[in-house]
Amino acid sequence: MTKTWHLPEDRYFDPNPTQQAVARELYASVADLPLICPHGHVNPQLFAEEEASFGTPTDLLIIPDHYVFRMLYSQGIPMEDVGVPRRDGGPVEGNHREIWQIFAENFHLFRGTPSGAWLKQELIEVFGIEQKLNGETAQAIYDEIAEKLDQPAFKPRTLFERFNIEVLCTTDAASDTLSFHKTIQASDWSGRVIPTFRPDAVVNLDAPGWLDNLHELEVAVGKEITSADALVEALAERRSYFKSMGAHATDHAALTAYTEPYSSEEANSIFERALNGESTVIDARRFTGMMLMEMARMSIEDGLVMQLHVGSYRNHNQPVFDRFGADKGSDIPIASEFTRNLRSLLAAYGNDSRLTLILFTLDEDTYARELAPLAGHYPSVKIGPPWWFHDSPNGMERYFERVMETAGLHNTVGFNDDTRAFPSIPARHDVWRRASANWIAGLVARGVVDDENAYEMVLELAYRLAKRTYDREE
Repeated sequence: MTKTWHLPEDRYFDPNPTQQAVARELYASVADLPLICPHGHVNPQLFAEEEASFGTPTDLLIIPDHYVFRMLYSQGIPMEDVGVPRRDGGPVEGNHREIWQIFAENFHLFRGTPSGAWLKQELIEVFGIEQKLNGETAQAIYDEIAEKLDQPAFKPRTLFERFNIEVLCTTDAASDTLSFHKTIQASDWSGRVIPTFRPDAVVNLDAPGWLDNLHELEVAVGKEITSADALVEALAERRSYFKSMGAHATDHAALTAYTEPYSSEEANSIFERALNGESTVIDARRFTGMMLMEMARMSIEDGLVMQLHVGSYRNHNQPVFDRFGADKGSDIPIASEFTRNLRSLLAAYGNDSRLTLILFTLDEDTYARELAPLAGHYPSVKIGPPWWFHDSPNGMERYFERVMETAGLHNTVGFNDDTRAFPSIPARHDVWRRASANWIAGLVARGVVDDENAYEMVLELAYRLAKRTYDREE
């Protein structure tokens, strides 16, 4: 059995020699460009202190990563056994070596998955691990990673610079004080970490702990919020604060893309029912739709890019949510519809080029049928990269084939890593750059574009589109 591993030079490229050769050259032209990370969930606390630590290898790579323990759980391994904290504070495995051993013995489960590809690449390129990870090598690899995590070269700020990250955007609740961002900005460190405004916890009436979330927002703005109108005012105030702290974007997650014109009377009535614990599923859908309209209006006024993630049925596994809380791998895609649901918003604001509305979907069937035609017409609409379950070489290939012919490359926005797993960021961007190069190489091989256009296109996908869309000069 082979005990060592490596990363093939031509991974993810088509085996056709002509296409592969072109892909290799295109990829080489963008492989070392800086990383624009416009949307993700890395904790800014990691960068607030010069000597901040990732903790143990298990703290870094297993316990916080639902991509990892989701797969293990699907094979019958209890989340307690891999250290996932329980909501009730009940006992979970606390021996991080034992958790790592379980992970290593089951690493074969990740073969052929994007998680497996990211983990392999970060183990090899970030930590210099030469042995294959399995049950036999588990403890030696744990020791090797743990030793490196104690070194200055593996502190979060140092890795940020090593990864060549130009900007990293976090995702932050509307009520967040952004204290860690303040600390980062007040330090003499040159790394650029900026917030993103996410109001889901207060605009989605069915969000877990909605009333508590609302109270937190009241504390942040220093006033009671007793009506929908007051909520809108509070959100506008918080957007202004986020923008003063460097934010360039907002982020919104909704079950559907439904939008409805904002009626003060209707919204206030729904809000009152929510305060009294009497809101319905229909109320929640309508209220989110109204607030999305308001967020689009505000984006035209303040220039913040608006991201809309649609189609995740959150916390589908109720017992898992009750025991462990949100973001534990049981969010499941649903079929989505955009053409009718977004019509109210687009009728009001879709023709205004001051709005940048980036649409993300978990329903690939909407790529060619809805998203590409919408982005290919409305000046405000762009299509986000393959998201979540589709952030993979195959998912990216399907995206290119279904979106680009109708929308055109310049109605897309490049790549974002959308991750909590900080060390995986270079690997995720590398997969995108290789998939982009391979797609464009196929166009060159078939005579659709020439070499000059190909190099321009891969540069756009790897760097320029994200830079132009999210990181615009003020």
